[in-house]
Amino acid sequence: MNRPFIAEILAGSLPRLRDPLDPEAAISRRQSRLRGDHIVDGKMRIPEELRDAAVLVPLIDHPGGMKVLLTQRTAGLPRHAGQVAFPGGRLDATDRDPVHAALRETEEEIGLPPDNVAVAGRLDDYITGTGYVVAPIVGFVEPGQAYVPEPSEVDDVFEVPLNFFMDPANHQRETKRWSGIDRTFYAMHWNGRYIWGATAAMLVNLYEVLTHKAAA
Repeated sequence: MNRPFIAEILAGSLPRLRDPLDPEAAISRRQSRLRGDHIVDGKMRIPEELRDAAVLVPLIDHPGGMKVLLTQRTAGLPRHAGQVAFPGGRLDATDRDPVHAALRETEEEIGLPPDNVAVAGRLDDYITGTGYVVAPIVGFVEPGQAYVPEPSEVDDVFEVPLNFFMDPANHQRETKRWSGIDRTFYAMHWNGRYIWGATAAMLVNLYEVLTHKAAA
């Protein structure tokens, strides 16, 4: 898949971004139940309070093929320690919208300036079991960027070929027991990296959008 094709598929998706300050938007998100941990794991309930967040889904436009940039979280973090994630975080009061938040957080976490990201569109909002509703913002990034990970948040920055995520055979579901409860989630194994949870589910959504298919 090349950049023009992906850009055409995502064209027009940005106007669907919901205003995080609009209380009716939060109600709409809860009622729509489009994406979320509660969908992947039917036993999980939507948290009562949802906080807005945004992540950047960076597509690196290599001449030999598109790749997806991901981060490995620092092991000492109080939440999501050591997990693979997209750069991003919760919306601040100063953020104009989810796009602004995703680009701001990306610069803070890996040193990628907003001007070096060509925002192309967005995926579906994703509700996490920890009480966040995440807007995944897709953007193109030229190869050869000098990433500077913030050591308190990010241990590593790496790229995975987009074709890996476009193969549904890699969209595994796993079940593990946490605090006495069995939880089911998406998981993907790539070159020793374990990509799971909300990040894996958003990558499944990317596959669905780019191939016009629904996940099994």
